[in-house]
Amino acid sequence: MTMAEFDLDRRTPAGALQTVDRALLVLLAFERTRPDWGVTEVAEEFGWDTSVAQRLLATLAGRGFLVSDPVTRRYRIGPAVLRLGRLWERSGSLELLAGPVLEELRRVTGDTVLFCLPDSFHMRCVAAEEGVAGPLRYYPLVGELYPAHAGATSKSYYAYLPDEQRHRLFRGRPMARFTDRTVTDPDLLEEEFLKIRSQGYAWTVGEYDTGIATVAVPVFLGREPYGSLSLGGAEELFGEAPEDRLEPLRHAARLLERRLTQPPQRPKPRTRRPRTAT
Repeated sequence: MTMAEFDLDRRTPAGALQTVDRALLVLLAFERTRPDWGVTEVAEEFGWDTSVAQRLLATLAGRGFLVSDPVTRRYRIGPAVLRLGRLWERSGSLELLAGPVLEELRRVTGDTVLFCLPDSFHMRCVAAEEGVAGPLRYYPLVGELYPAHAGATSKSYYAYLPDEQRHRLFRGRPMARFTDRTVTDPDLLEEEFLKIRSQGYAWTVGEYDTGIATVAVPVFLGREPYGSLSLGGAEELFGEAPEDRLEPLRHAARLLERRLTQPPQRPKPRTRRPRTAT
């Protein structure tokens, strides 16, 4: 995820502290394809004096948000970011951001909507809206774990992992069979992942729950797969293909990505009309 992909406004907002804003810009510059930065690189990237970049990086390292390699003197993300990231996913803030998107998608399609994040060899549901046909479960959907190899909810995410990472997860691991449609052969799974990447969505029927159809798309943060957004319901409600649901599903995923990567827009102040003399 690059700074351009974030569509990040580098101007300090009116009324904000410039030093704090600059420190946050530095943190947002780190990504999987750019995991470390040097002082000079940060200064050139943002057009700051080298001394300013040095103080910012040293301050962030002092609080654990960055760590410095004593040999190369380059900086990487530190443990404080990990702690905040884990807290963020379980604090309720994620559900607060995702909720309106899921509610609108449920209104448009009538299906049960799930937003899930990876959790080891599973996808964990972090937000959900029940469909109009009734609940899919007799217990809360939020918190449920879906196996990585069964169902569109999981496959739409794992298909987009780097090949080497995905192979480490699926090769040499026993996989449970939940129905007669559950695929447990790693080679067949890899063929499915290739097809999912080609078409941009996953579609399964009865792989995890008999009689339940699911269509899902990945949710990205920049170029990184972050989770999955899926629609589920009784097989007879979906028919033989999910094409009529793909447009609203993909639209909702893009909305969700924007809400996760961009700050909320501040409402514009209302202009008062001048009073006319009576």
